[in-house]
Amino acid sequence: MAVIKKDDIVNALSQKQEKLSKAQAKEIVNEVFDFISQAVCQGDTVDVYGFGKFYSSDVAARKGINPATKEEIEIPASKSVRFKASKAFKDAVKESI
Repeated sequence: MAVIKKDDIVNALSQKQEKLSKAQAKEIVNEVFDFISQAVCQGDTVDVYGFGKFYSSDVAARKGINPATKEEIEIPASKSVRFKASKAFKDAVKESI
């Protein structure tokens, strides 16, 4: 199993689009990720048809245990980023097995 990094996406994009330089591809990839990040931070849902949805959700405050001291602690409420894969994406993954 390989780990695909942002530079791998940039390289693949610049190779598939011959008129696109690596610098231009990198700028596009960064803009897409920045757009998704900003939208989710503002509470919006980003729905990429055929891929999935990025959104934020609230995590309630809860009690936890400090593993070092076994002391009970209060974990404050927070926000978390979520991703829900589309049916088409899920099906593609299932077929690749």
